Amino acid sequence: MGIITNKKVLVTGGAGFIGSNIIEKLLQQNNEVTCLDNFSTGKRENISGFLNHPGFILIEGDIRNLDECRTAVKDKEIVLHQAALGSVPRSINDPITSNDVNVGGFLNMLVAARDEGVKRLVYAASSSTYGDSEVMPKVEDKIGKPLSPYAITKYVDELYADVFSKLYDMELVGLRYFNVFGPRQDPNGAYAAVIPKFVSSLIARESPLVNGDGSFSRDFTYVKNVVQANELAAMVEDSKAVNTVYNVACGERTSLNELVGHLKNLLSQYDQAIEKVEIKYGPERKGDVPHSLASVEKGEKLLGYNPTYKVGDGLKEAIHWYWTNLSVAAGSNS
Repeated sequence: MGIITNKKVLVTGGAGFIGSNIIEKLLQQNNEVTCLDNFSTGKRENISGFLNHPGFILIEGDIRNLDECRTAVKDKEIVLHQAALGSVPRSINDPITSNDVNVGGFLNMLVAARDEGVKRLVYAASSSTYGDSEVMPKVEDKIGKPLSPYAITKYVDELYADVFSKLYDMELVGLRYFNVFGPRQDPNGAYAAVIPKFVSSLIARESPLVNGDGSFSRDFTYVKNVVQANELAAMVEDSKAVNTVYNVACGERTSLNELVGHLKNLLSQYDQAIEKVEIKYGPERKGDVPHSLASVEKGEKLLGYNPTYKVGDGLKEAIHWYWTNLSVAAGSNS
């Protein structure tokens, strides 16, 4: 078990970085996949390769619209809910929109799935839910107080899922993602994730900006581990494994200084000048958690989750994609 085949699946936020990686795998496995996206952060190029696939359906719609959610879930056996407005800084700058999408949109999806009788809904939760908890590694049942509006929205989603599972007999599984990276991750814009942002700076031979002194650490997680976790959560049959949340991570910690070192090393194979690029340090970012490290024992035990890509493996695979797609934009001598 643990592989989705011959199913009708809805992926919300399917034009996003994680959603499009999930869709790619599902289409390879003979599923009929519907993508619901409003392209506010998702990109058309992420799904352009799927448009002519006979098993792919695109619905351009918004999870904040209940009718559009109802249309999207019709006849689906599984919903993989990835749609959200990510980013702690974005939520600090605009908490209302983050709440509307992440809480209101999620509630719409729950109601639509409930009314349509969808068997299983797996949703993207977040490591930000651990907030100010100093417990290391992070275990699912020990959380602190949220440190940002984004973290609040993702925690509220977990609370809604718990209540809906009990009131309406639904099968809901939350996956707390830890710093996911990989192909199709956007390096541009104010809210770009740290790895593609660092990579695009280095490719342009510009100094990457590290917030703080570089000692902050993260459990960076390659996107293929996340795809695996979504499939396992969608297909697991043990009743003890549903209606709960899981960490999706590698269970290893990398500091920002170590990360930049890895990236310089890998990218200098394409352009030796990158090895000499200096690192710039700036102030710490508001709402940032200093250290993040996940325990993945619960997922291993109940889902059979086994992160097949450690950080180094994922970076090696991702770096080719980053170089191919970002060096053109940087005008680098590739």
